[in-house]
Amino acid sequence: MIDLHAEATSEKMAFGHFCDGRASLVAGTHTHVPTADAQVLPHGTAYITDLGGCCDYDSVIGMDKDEPLQRFTRKLPTGRFAPATGEATVCGVFVQTDDKGLATRIDPVRVGGRLQQALP
Repeated sequence: MIDLHAEATSEKMAFGHFCDGRASLVAGTHTHVPTADAQVLPHGTAYITDLGGCCDYDSVIGMDKDEPLQRFTRKLPTGRFAPATGEATVCGVFVQTDDKGLATRIDPVRVGGRLQQALP
């Protein structure tokens, strides 16, 4: 399994294709938002551009909204970031593999919180 912590979706997708057939899963992280592109690539690597954060989605990437909003609107920090304390959503994927360790199935998983639930 490869966790690719990168900003650009193009980098993640290119790396997924580079690893296709050599890894069971390439899962992107960093943007904190689950993507809708879970797929098994042609040579058996499960791929998703971003798993999404495991956090309170009534937030700014898991942080209480007040400080990020102040920084974006006033261009000045007024305090420290604090974690949001609402109900969290757990995001991830379920991957099934064959005897060679290559993926035969990938399904998004989202449980709890504000996002639409998804189970395999």
